[in-house]
Amino acid sequence: MRSVTRLIIALVIFLLPASIACRKAPTTSNEVVAIPASTAPLDPQDRLWEGAPEFLTPLILQDLVDPRLMKVSTPEIRVRAIADGSLISFRIEWADKRMDNLPAPGQSLDGCAVQLPTRIEADAPAPQMGEAGRPVEVTFWRADWQSWGGGKGDSIRDLYPNASVDHYPFQARPLEPGSGAQKDMELRYSPARVLGNQRSGPREIPIENLISEGPGTLKPDKEAGANGKGIRTEKGWQVVLRRSLPRGLESGARTRVAFAVWEGSQGESGSRKMRTGWIPLLRK
Repeated sequence: MRSVTRLIIALVIFLLPASIACRKAPTTSNEVVAIPASTAPLDPQDRLWEGAPEFLTPLILQDLVDPRLMKVSTPEIRVRAIADGSLISFRIEWADKRMDNLPAPGQSLDGCAVQLPTRIEADAPAPQMGEAGRPVEVTFWRADWQSWGGGKGDSIRDLYPNASVDHYPFQARPLEPGSGAQKDMELRYSPARVLGNQRSGPREIPIENLISEGPGTLKPDKEAGANGKGIRTEKGWQVVLRRSLPRGLESGARTRVAFAVWEGSQGESGSRKMRTGWIPLLRK
C-alpha cells in the first residue's frame, strides 16, 4: 500500500511542472496585432482571445483642451485584437475598483473608446480627435448603455429599486395602455426622446459611432456592423469594441489606433479622460 502511495506522489511531482508549463503567459507585443480568425468575437471571454498577443500601454492625461483632466486615474490598459474578413474586434482591459453604470445628476459613468483614422496614410492626423479635412472614426462604449442593453430600463423603478412610485402620468388609469393618447403622453414626459437625443433611454447595443475632425467637432456616424460588450472582472472592466475593418487595411498592412478610458468615480466625462496617442496597428 505504501509503495502505491509513493508511486502516486512521484507521478504528481513529475506531472506538476508539465501542467504549469501548459499555462503559458499571454504573448506580448510592441504594437497592436490583429490576428486572423473565422469571426471577430464580441464576447470578452471568447477562447479566441487566448491566441491574440497582448499589448500593454500606459495612458496619458487629456490636458490639452478644456475641460482638461489634470489628475491621473487609470494608469494603463491591455489590448488584444482579432479580425475576420470584414470586422475587427478590440478587447480593452483596465483596473477600476468601482462600477459606475447608474446615470444620475452629477454622476459620471465608466466608458472606453477606440479611434481609427478614416484613411490609411503615412502621416496620420492629429491623435486628439483628428483635424480639419482628416477625420477619425470613434467607437464609444458606456457602462450604463451596457446595463440597458441587458434588459434594464430607465424608469425610476429601474434606476432606484428602493424608491416608491405610484405611477407615471402616462400610466394613469383613464389612459388605455397602448393607445395613441397614452403614447403621446409618454413622449410628453420624455423630452430627451421626443427631441431625438441619441444618448437617452434604453438601447439595443451599448456603443455609438462618431466621427471627428478635431476637438469639439464630434458628431454621430453610422457604422454598419459595429457593436460592443463589457463585463465586470475582479479588477475592473473587460470590454470588446467591434467595428468594420478600416478601408484598405489588407492582411499584412498597418494603420494607427488610439484608445481612451473614462473612470466615472473620478468625475470623468467628455474631454476629461485618460488616453493614448497613436499606436501602430498590424493586421496579420
